[in-house]
Amino acid sequence: MSAVQNPERLMQVILAPVISEKSTFVADKNNQVVFRVAADATKHEIKAAVELMFSAKDKKVEVKSVQVVNVRGKGKRFGQLAGRRAHWKKAYVCLKPGQEINFAEQAEAK
Repeated sequence: MSAVQNPERLMQVILAPVISEKSTFVADKNNQVVFRVAADATKHEIKAAVELMFSAKDKKVEVKSVQVVNVRGKGKRFGQLAGRRAHWKKAYVCLKPGQEINFAEQAEAK
């Protein structure tokens, strides 16, 4: 693992925030944020990507830990045709005390 990360790669690691009842509960209780990430992303890359993307000039976001879950795609049927949704990876990013990520501010900045 190199100390210097490629910023272009880090911008492609985080795909989207996961907004659900469970992720909202986890965010309130454990100061964690849930993201959908690239399937080949590592914990170190996810940590660096969150710190890069959500830090502003005056406010730096610091990540305490990252937990990763590989989500299996559900089997789906349409009559006799059987298929499967794609597998994907989910990351639970635990922020240090006093840190928060505000998605509304991020949307306004872009």
